[in-house]
Amino acid sequence: MQVFHTKSKVIITCNKRLSSYLEDEVSALGYTIVRSFLTGVELNITLSECIKLNLNLRCGSQILYCIKSFKSADPEELYRELVEMPWEDLIDFSGYFSVTSNVDNPTITTPLFANLKVKDAIVDRIKDKKGIRPNSGSDANKAVVHLYWKDNDADIFLDTSGETLAKHGYRKIPGKAPMLEALATSVVMSTQWDRMSPFVNPMCGSGTLAIEAALLATNRRPGLFRMNYGFMHILGYDEEIFFAERRILKDQVIKNIDLQIIATDISEDAVDVSRKNAKTAGVDTLITFEVCDFADTQVPEGGKGVVMFNPEYGERLGVHSKLELTYKRIGDFMKQSCKGYSGYIFTGNPDLAKKIGLKASRKIEFYNGKLDCRMLEYELYDGTRRADPQD
Repeated sequence: MQVFHTKSKVIITCNKRLSSYLEDEVSALGYTIVRSFLTGVELNITLSECIKLNLNLRCGSQILYCIKSFKSADPEELYRELVEMPWEDLIDFSGYFSVTSNVDNPTITTPLFANLKVKDAIVDRIKDKKGIRPNSGSDANKAVVHLYWKDNDADIFLDTSGETLAKHGYRKIPGKAPMLEALATSVVMSTQWDRMSPFVNPMCGSGTLAIEAALLATNRRPGLFRMNYGFMHILGYDEEIFFAERRILKDQVIKNIDLQIIATDISEDAVDVSRKNAKTAGVDTLITFEVCDFADTQVPEGGKGVVMFNPEYGERLGVHSKLELTYKRIGDFMKQSCKGYSGYIFTGNPDLAKKIGLKASRKIEFYNGKLDCRMLEYELYDGTRRADPQD
């Protein structure tokens, strides 16, 4: 199977509510989208073309290359279809592979059983053809096979990503309750930030929002921080394509940029973690970090930039009344210290958001994990115009 040079259905997955940002990224890279859906997009490309996507995408999760579509009513029919496939031409029989799945079939009560049937088919086929049993397990750092099975329709894919693309590889120290990198970059992309004016991130936590802003502004792609992908473990892989794409990533980085990104937190540990993560990402010199209460954050005057908060949502009992005061203080800070800026608050608690005391001009929908969240946008007028209280 010449998968690296044969066009096929390719599914790029993403978290819910990130598909519009993924669409923009894929289109900007010159690819034609066949269709878009809630958790991804579909293309028709070769596996070699997936290499560029894996290195460049910020908002995606997995890039799946379809090698067969078929009908399957039950696990035994699934096995019969898969054991006939030439797995010995795809997976190194002396290597290692893992299986993932998305299954909605009445005969399957757990996806683990579907995974086992896929593994059995691959192992039996390779053992029959090569006389050696390949190793398999749950680690996604080598070859990864993905099954999508809904009712009687099944697709079997090569997962060209392996480990998820949603983690960008620079965050060695996650910090407390970190925002996933793919979500953070989508949040920044959803704003009016022009990637030149100041970006201010009080209550920065582990620094993910500020770091992703710096990566966007300097055109640093996630592929700069990662050297292992699923496509590298498929037979026929040409490493020259990978290194050629990686050289392009290095050449397109914007250097000597005049940029003001400010990240503050009252926790010295959080700021220390942020600095270390920023250094790993190569943007530590572009971000000014400071330990202080958010209200003491120094916002550059005269800049029509962005001020972005990601405060606690108050999911734990006993903290709600304290957070009401915090949200009110955030609103006061934006009104008093951020005139001329666009203000943004990312929150999963609409009741707390009412305490901000400003009327949102836009409410952008996101999920943080399974939590329904909103990015609230506020125009912070420079002058005497009075903001209406939020409903």
